[in-house]
Amino acid sequence: MTANKNKKRKLQTPGTRHRSVRVGLFLLLGILLYVSMLDNVQPEQLDVTLSEPAPEDIRSPITVEHEALTAEREQEALDELDPSYVHRNDYVLMQTEKINTIFELATEFQEAQNADTAPLDDHVEQLQATLEEEMDQSLPEETLEILLNENEEQLMIGRDAARNAVHEVMNEEIAVDDVPAAREEAEERISMSMGNTQLQNASAAIASRMVTANYIYDDENTAERREEALDEVEPVLIREGEILAQEGEIIDAEIYEQLSLTGLLDDEFSSFPYLGLLLFVGMIVTMVAFYAGQTSSPLRYSNQALFLYVLVFFIMLATMKVMSVLNLFDMEGILWLTPIALGTMLLAQLISYRVALYTAVLLALVGSVIFNAEATGNFHATFMIYALFSGLAGVFFLGKTPQVAKILQSGAFIALMNGLTVTSFYFLSNAPITLERYGVEIGFAVGSGFLAAVLTLGLMPFFETGFNILSKTKLIELSNANQPLLRKILLEAPGTYHHSIMVANLSEAACEAIGTNGLLARVGAYYHDLGKTKRPQYFIENQMKIDNPHDRRSPDVSKQIIIDHPYDGARMLEEHHFPKQIVDFAKQHHGTSLLKYFYHKAKEKDMEPDEADYRYPGPKAQFKESAVLGIADSVEAAVRSMEAPTGEKIEKLVNDIIRDRLVDGQFDECDLTMKELSIIANTMCETLQGTFHSRIEYPENRDVKEKKANDG
Repeated sequence: MTANKNKKRKLQTPGTRHRSVRVGLFLLLGILLYVSMLDNVQPEQLDVTLSEPAPEDIRSPITVEHEALTAEREQEALDELDPSYVHRNDYVLMQTEKINTIFELATEFQEAQNADTAPLDDHVEQLQATLEEEMDQSLPEETLEILLNENEEQLMIGRDAARNAVHEVMNEEIAVDDVPAAREEAEERISMSMGNTQLQNASAAIASRMVTANYIYDDENTAERREEALDEVEPVLIREGEILAQEGEIIDAEIYEQLSLTGLLDDEFSSFPYLGLLLFVGMIVTMVAFYAGQTSSPLRYSNQALFLYVLVFFIMLATMKVMSVLNLFDMEGILWLTPIALGTMLLAQLISYRVALYTAVLLALVGSVIFNAEATGNFHATFMIYALFSGLAGVFFLGKTPQVAKILQSGAFIALMNGLTVTSFYFLSNAPITLERYGVEIGFAVGSGFLAAVLTLGLMPFFETGFNILSKTKLIELSNANQPLLRKILLEAPGTYHHSIMVANLSEAACEAIGTNGLLARVGAYYHDLGKTKRPQYFIENQMKIDNPHDRRSPDVSKQIIIDHPYDGARMLEEHHFPKQIVDFAKQHHGTSLLKYFYHKAKEKDMEPDEADYRYPGPKAQFKESAVLGIADSVEAAVRSMEAPTGEKIEKLVNDIIRDRLVDGQFDECDLTMKELSIIANTMCETLQGTFHSRIEYPENRDVKEKKANDG
């Protein structure tokens, strides 16, 4: 009992998902990415000198503002801007009110003078002081004396004359420079309207003092206009990709300053490009890790598949680096020869169709950095688009068919897609097309498709052999009836062979219905009961015209023989170096289910059996195809034992088996959903009803049966 438990624990250890190994593989992928792109992000530094010719065409690696030239443009815009002035119409009212006040004060002081015996000079001084205090205004003493000596009627005449003159003059715009002329005009107007010479002089003096500038500088409006003018000034930019100096051009002070602004002359070490690359690589690795953890592909549960993924990525990085070096030798369009589709087609064949699609995007991103020598920035956007179309084209056309001819056809399709992509680049640029150059670049692009297909065909056998990979091509090879182990089952356990064929049909149909790998399930079903060839007579499908040997064995012995067959088969498959997934089918198809027949038989004999001893050690199904195979295995055996299977009986039986396995926890470690279990049940029922359909009994058959019955 203890030995069985230890065996169970050993078999259930998930040896392919050690966390430390997975972390190490993701770190390895990150290191490979970082090293492959490191030299592509190192800041370019030029060895140029003032007044010396440029050694090559020099382009700006970044977009940066030329602040000095921008400041010059702004100053020019401000110099061209005239100040804003405003005509203050309210000033004339203010000044005429002041005139009213002056004459009113003069009238008041005349009344005080009549009641007081103080000399005139004292009243003049008091009036002057009052004007200065209340109006901040002073007038000549002669003018004040005249105002104090004139009667009230004359004062009103003088007031009106001064007011009219100021009003008429200040209705016009008067700038600061125009004030003297305006005052003279006011005096002339008074002289023309008054006859009293003394009062005329006083009114003219008052009007002259009251005329002031009313067309004045508008500080607020001018500030707004300056801001608007500055906003309209476009900053002077040195744009990414702009030619700063052509080859042979003398480096003058202006060019030298532009080189300095774009960082091409910096000798100081900057860590920002390296940190940026680290972040970029970190994001790629993180996205791969998230995808590997969530997808249903082998990346999720197999470190071997993850290592293979890293290896394919490394091959593509090395390929792109080699092509990028060749691209530096001025070979026009050589970068289009890069077989980007090689990586995606390998991954589609070796791991998963969806993984290949996802990786096509990542390879395009990485390639845009590796091939940035011709780009003005850190990313070659044109190559990224080309690589994306090329990688996706290979996966889409290849599909899920593992035929060799399909890979070659994919190469032709990739070549066509590459040629169309390069042609679209030419048309979009709207540049004159040179047939010679266009022909060379199209040739490289077309060659890339065929090169990717040839390399895929060449590398596939090495991956399949070196990693014992279960590709679609390998699956078809393993399904060949001439495989030694299949012939072993056919010759030594023919009933098991027929059972396996039926299970394969059920498993493939159900897996295809839920969108998983039907071919994998079929091949796994062929070999899942290989262990029965060790003692074929102990399994009911092989007990034709012989007694059941279990009748002569105790339940303990019988259950151990039955329990051993999945692991005997797994060991035989491992000895023949079969892929791990096929071995897993053999180990997992019974999970930890209970041998009910022998368990109850032991109970009937009062052996007091422990239920754990009558269960398979497991492991339970770890992936959907294995779980489906386990259902199909039980269903086929149960339906075969039915005497008169009908649609209703089959449907009930299938649902009961699935329900029992679900309640027993046999699906706890795989990703099957309730909806998928329902689809599996329906699909198996349809397949079984087609196999065990009712046959029409013809009259001659009834006659033969009746004759045999009578003879018997």
